[in-house]
Amino acid sequence: MENHFLKNIDFEKVLDMAALVDYQPGQVVSRTLAQNKALSLTLFAFDQGEEISSHSSGGDAMVYLLDGSAQITIGSENYTLQKGQTIVMPAGIPHAVAAAEKFKMLLIVVFAI
Repeated sequence: MENHFLKNIDFEKVLDMAALVDYQPGQVVSRTLAQNKALSLTLFAFDQGEEISSHSSGGDAMVYLLDGSAQITIGSENYTLQKGQTIVMPAGIPHAVAAAEKFKMLLIVVFAI
């Protein structure tokens, strides 16, 4: 049996990353691709008006937008990201993510171990 470190994704197949998570009305949908002490990889699809309220993380979190537009707050600063853009939310700094319009993102969180 092979050991795989990624899950919920096909191996040895060309994939459209944004197509791996679907929009659902009134929801934030997530698909975890990896989760361990050092790293978390998660795809998200936010319907318009949905959000993840302010919180902080024990790791540095990088958001990469796959579709749409997102409002990101880090500390007291607000940022608007478009498809293809990325931002890093430093560990220990409160941050929030909101959907003025629907969007998809890949969230990569790296933890100290």
